[in-house]
Parts: sequence; structure tokens; C-alpha cells
Amino acid sequence: MQPTLRKICAALVALGGLAPGGAWASGVGGGVGPGLIWGVPFAGMLLSIALLPVLAPRFWGRRMGVVVLGWAVLLVGARGAVLGPGEALGAAWHAVLVDYLPFVTVLAAMYAVGGGVLIKGGPWGTPWGNTLLLGIATLCAGVVGPIAVSMVLIHPLLRANAHRVRKVHLVVFFIVLVCNVGGITTPLGNPPLYIGLLQGVPFLWPMAALWRIAAVLAGPLLVVFWLVDRHMAAGSLPAPRRQRLQVLGWGHLAMLGLLVGAVLVQSAWRPGEVVVFGARMGLERLLGIAVFGLVAVTAAVSTPLAVRQGNMVEWAPMVEVATLFAGIFVTITPVLEMMAAGPGGALGGVLRLAGDGAGGASPVAYFWLSGVLSAVLDNAPTYYVFFTMAGGDAARLMGGGGGVLMAMSAGAVCFGALTYIGNAPNMMVRGVAAHRGVRMPGFFGYMLYASALLLPGLVAVTLLFFL
Repeated sequence: MQPTLRKICAALVALGGLAPGGAWASGVGGGVGPGLIWGVPFAGMLLSIALLPVLAPRFWGRRMGVVVLGWAVLLVGARGAVLGPGEALGAAWHAVLVDYLPFVTVLAAMYAVGGGVLIKGGPWGTPWGNTLLLGIATLCAGVVGPIAVSMVLIHPLLRANAHRVRKVHLVVFFIVLVCNVGGITTPLGNPPLYIGLLQGVPFLWPMAALWRIAAVLAGPLLVVFWLVDRHMAAGSLPAPRRQRLQVLGWGHLAMLGLLVGAVLVQSAWRPGEVVVFGARMGLERLLGIAVFGLVAVTAAVSTPLAVRQGNMVEWAPMVEVATLFAGIFVTITPVLEMMAAGPGGALGGVLRLAGDGAGGASPVAYFWLSGVLSAVLDNAPTYYVFFTMAGGDAARLMGGGGGVLMAMSAGAVCFGALTYIGNAPNMMVRGVAAHRGVRMPGFFGYMLYASALLLPGLVAVTLLFFL
């Protein structure tokens, strides 16, 4: 280990010992998880994503991978100094194999499949047409999942509005509605609700229990979008003459059905576990990685050149997302362990706010806490932590109206729209739009924009459903 890195690790170790459970959760420190200082690499990752594209865009464009690797190495080195190199490397490998690879292969498959479906013509490109497309996409996201729909329908939306000068609002509303709010009613391609499915929540429960919340959020947002888009269109060139609607790439839509089926199979099939270089994972997840990877390659090589050019498909946005989330999945590990430690861990003060003061659970607190944490952390483990805190019994949580389960489900899904990293499709759609020349806002600019759109609806949901 280089002297500079050794000094940094020693400082991190010393500061970690001053925090609650600073040693680590491996029996040392009372078993209450790592201290807050161990979240520094993850915080550094988030700040790098938020600030460097604005403050040093050329450096970020050329050295993004180096920055991501640096934060990951800092965490692994510091953890190795405390628990030993084997444990540190094992934890990083577990994060990559068990958590990251299933995640990124699904994204790559959806990205490749979506790029192979070309939707030409149709009424899009006008305020009414764009609103119709957003409404259709939001409904479809609630059936087959936000990732698949986002990757298929972002292309026709941007292509139909290529004549516009101001297009940022199109992408922001698309992220809020299609990538997040629309997915509240299905566990397909929706990590937190998929975790609920694995814990015994019936497949159709989100549709039956949460569609009203989706309507309360999506309905007003579509009206606001129409008003904003009408205003933005006033200063643009007129839309090109409408052409007949055509859909090319039906074979890729069949691949999309295969991906949806593979996700369903993984939720019901449990053939046992395998050990891959020391990391244990379900065989169904390992086979899922193989299926998703095969579909990604097949879709990429079988996409006709005309379709690829029509959708302006390049792999640079997918590579950027894969790189950033690799660093996020590694550096977020101690933060998730703080949450998993529960009320006795470093984040115990935050988690204890979820109580109602009488020993029970507060739906309002579950909604906002699971939501805010999901906006800056991985929403799947956040959901799992709150699900466990609420008792971990799906049948009991669904009883009596299921208020707490509704709250954590809606919070983990909908609040993801508040940041680019809150949900994987957010970053993918942002990358596609940027590749098409849309000057997307930075991390904090987007957060302010999305918050202005979504927070009034979240307050309305709180008043209508959880008080």
C-alpha cells in the first residue's frame, strides 16, 4: 500500500473508531454496524457525480472511471486495514457479483432491446401528442416495468421533438412519470417492489393497492406537462407534418417479453445456491445474468443499421451508467450495513423516526423516510430495511388496509425521481437525451426541477392516504 493511501486509511480507521460501531459489524463494536465515517467514500462518489460534471467537465469526461475507481479503492483499502484484505476484497466481490452484475445486465439487455425498436410517425411532437405519449408510457410502465418502457419510448419522444429548441422539460417529465411514478404498480423491472415480491407480497398487490396513488401523482403532472409544453412550443418551429405510425423491430419486442418472463421466473424458482469465488448467490440469479447478457448481445448485433441510426443508438450512455453504478454499488456497502444494523446502528436515529411514538409504525414516516433514503441510496435495500423493521411478514403488513406496506412501497419507488441516481432508468434516460444533444441540468439542478414537480403531489399523497 502506498504511503499516502496508508495515511488516508489510518485516518479513516481512527475516525471510524470514534463513531457508533466504528470498528465494524463483525462482532467488534457491539455488532451495531460501521460508523458514519465509513460513508465518506459513498458521499465522495455522490459529490463527484454532482459537482465534477459542472466544475470540471473535461476532466470528468476523460477521467470519470479513474474517479470512480479511486473512491472504491479508498473504501476497500480502509476496510482491509481494519478487517483484513481477504474480508475487504470479499465484500467488494460480493457487491459486484451478487448485487451489481444482475442489475447491470438487466439494464444492458433493456438498453439493447429498446434501441432495436424504432417507432416512426404518430401524433407526437405537439403538446397534445407529447402528453398522449407520456400518458401511454406511464400506463405501460405500470404493467411491464419502467426500465423496458423507458428504453423503448424515450427514442420516439426525442425524435418527434427534434425540431424543438427547448427540450429539457420533456426529459425531466419523462423521468418523473415513466421511470418512477408509472412503475409503482408492478414489481417487473422495479427493484424495491421486486424485493417485496420475493418476501411474499403477491404479484398483483401493488396494482390493486397503489394505483390510486399513481393516479393522484400522474394525473396532475400530465396536466402540468401539457401547460408547460404548450408554452415551450410557442417559440419553436412548427412540428413536421404527421406521418403514419410505424413500428419496426417486432423481434426485439419479443426479446422484451423474454426478459419480462426471466424476471418472473427468478421470483418463483429457487433451485439453490452456488459459490462463485467465495461469494454465495442464488443459482437463478446466476442464470439470469447469463440470459440477460445473451439477450443484450443478441439484440445489439441483430439491430438493423437503419433502426440503430434512427434511434441514434450508441453504447456510451450505457457505459457511463455501468461505470457510475459499479462505484456506487461498492462504496454504498457500509451505508447499507449501517441501515441493516437497525435502530442500534449509526443511522439508528434516522430509522427510529419511523415509529409512531407508541411502539407502532407510522405510515407517514415510512413514506417519507423510505422515500428520501431511496432518492440517495439504492432503493431496493432501503425498502428491505423498512420491510424488516415493520415485522417482515407480508400477510400481516397487507392486513388492515396495508398502510405501512403501501407507504414504504410508494416511497421507495416515487421518491427515486428526485435525483438522477434514485432509480437506474433516470441515469439511462439522461444519458440517451444528452447523447441526442439535450443540455440536461446537473445533479442539483435536476433535483430542484424534479422536486418542484413532484413534492406537491407527494404532500397530497400523504394527506390523502397516510394521515
